[in-house]
Amino acid sequence: MDECIRFGVSLSQHLLKRFDKDIERRGYTNRSEAIRDLIRQNLVDSEWEAATSETTAAVILVYDHYKKGVGEHLTNHQHENHDSIIATMHAHLDHNNCMEVVLLRGPVKKVKEIAHKLTSEKHVKLGRFVPATLGKEIR
Repeated sequence: MDECIRFGVSLSQHLLKRFDKDIERRGYTNRSEAIRDLIRQNLVDSEWEAATSETTAAVILVYDHYKKGVGEHLTNHQHENHDSIIATMHAHLDHNNCMEVVLLRGPVKKVKEIAHKLTSEKHVKLGRFVPATLGKEIR
């Protein structure tokens, strides 16, 4: 691990109290780890702004498999983009509803494009796009 460097942060008392309550709720044991995670998230967001970089993401889909064509359309989208899809998981939530998690890897622009095609498919009840990172530049 890189050498840790200490630095000071000035905050209003109100903001610090709210931050402490939030990190306690999330289970952080100290402010430093919470701040490190905030910085990492900011770096991931910046990575996504650089549309030429290679990255990764997850797409979560919930749909009723009895709705005509939805499963077939989602599978077709995935086959058309097999070079960018690194894994999928399919689960049966109940008699009608299924959940799929699709993991993508590739240039930001292409990953976003595929994610938007999947989440906007007719009869998808929930489509959630979760940008991630390859982690190469984040420690």
